[in-house]
Amino acid sequence: MEMLTAALMGDFLGTPTYFWLAFVAIVIGLLVFDLSFLNKEDHEIGARESLGLYGFYVAIAIAFGGWVWWQRGAEAGLEFYTAYLIEQSLAMDNMFVIATIFSFLAIPRLYQHRVLFWGILGVVALRAILIGLGAALVYQFSWILFIFGGFLVFTGIRMFAHQGSPPDIEQNPAFKFLRKHFRITKELRGHDFTAREPDPKTGKIVLWLTPLAVALIMVEVVDLIFAVDSVPAVFAVTQDTFIVYTSNIFAILGLRALYFALAAAMNRFRYLQTALATILVLVGIKIFLVPMGVHIDTLLSLLVTLGILGGGIGFSLYKTRNEPGDDRAVDTAANP
Repeated sequence: MEMLTAALMGDFLGTPTYFWLAFVAIVIGLLVFDLSFLNKEDHEIGARESLGLYGFYVAIAIAFGGWVWWQRGAEAGLEFYTAYLIEQSLAMDNMFVIATIFSFLAIPRLYQHRVLFWGILGVVALRAILIGLGAALVYQFSWILFIFGGFLVFTGIRMFAHQGSPPDIEQNPAFKFLRKHFRITKELRGHDFTAREPDPKTGKIVLWLTPLAVALIMVEVVDLIFAVDSVPAVFAVTQDTFIVYTSNIFAILGLRALYFALAAAMNRFRYLQTALATILVLVGIKIFLVPMGVHIDTLLSLLVTLGILGGGIGFSLYKTRNEPGDDRAVDTAANP
């Protein structure tokens, strides 16, 4: 018993082991609940269900942050909530890219949740690697924060310059690689990611990827690229690996649930990129100041981020209030 207690109270990446175990148990429980109960059968997720699921995930994240606050103090709690909000803010731009991928590959709503669900597993693993690497670099070379900050400022300015430019999926290097090196069926095969069908040249039964698998791979690639921006941004708030990782995962879980409500009104968020670009620039400046010993209050960072994000969403909805929704993620698209 004493050995078990010592193991649970032992330190892992600067945080007691039982904190990590509690987090892993919550995430596994949420994924099992999602797959086994909420979405046991393929079905189209409407805006109301999407908003309900999002509210549920947000409530779990708030409760988890409250537990961190109670166990580790107010500063750690505020860091979690700020990191969670920054990650969720920046990830909204990622949702627009995912909608474009679904549209291009003609993935119907019926199967989109399946792609997003299995994509979460990749996100959990990839974020662990990236955040672990980032934390190690910051620990060994504190000057790396200058590079992180400069990169975020550059990314924010680039986002300002490319507002309103939809991604060209057909020219995406990852998509071109898949199309060149793998057999891809022209149409879906139900909800399957792969299919065993005859090779048109040899007649032998071989393995094919379906457009659903291509969508899954593209979503993972997009998230990896997006993480290169978002992970350094969270290091501006804290270098605590536990808070960085848990806030990332909770934010992504919530936004993947919100995706279906956002998909029906993508064109209404026309000015959101301006807000996100502003957040990136400010976070870049903040992280640039950390090695110089300049500390910006965590609560102030939280309120400023919330204000910019809320202002961007509110202004977008006001300016486009007379425009209809534009569901780009449902039916119209080209096939690979």
